Amino acid sequence: MADFVDKATRSRYMAAIKSRGNQSTEIKMARLLRESGLKGWRRHSPLPGTPDFCWPKYRIALFVDGCFWHGCPRCYKTPKSNVSFWQKKIESNRGRDRRVGGKLRRMGWTVIRVWECRIKFESTITRIELSMLKRGWNG
Repeated sequence: MADFVDKATRSRYMAAIKSRGNQSTEIKMARLLRESGLKGWRRHSPLPGTPDFCWPKYRIALFVDGCFWHGCPRCYKTPKSNVSFWQKKIESNRGRDRRVGGKLRRMGWTVIRVWECRIKFESTITRIELSMLKRGWNG
């Protein structure tokens, strides 16, 4: 599908996309956490990589990765225009994700990454609960 705006306008649109409060990721995850009864989480902790959610008491950091921006193996489709830019961009995001995860693990944190498309699955909450159990949570 051809783009209906020029490159400068498209660039402005893309730059305006917010990294916080995204309806498809963070808001859905916050709703799921509340519905499941998990407590003690905080949003946007000043840890490396600024996790979307964290449980400071259990040292668990949760990142909710957008399928497009982080290159979900199930959902991501490379845009048809400016292919080399997008390939570099997604690889850069993935590399940053790996570096941040490694840094947090070295600091003693458990890192959980959830794809946007997997938020609604029960297994997402199970993964978080299992990590909390390993860290002393008693449900």
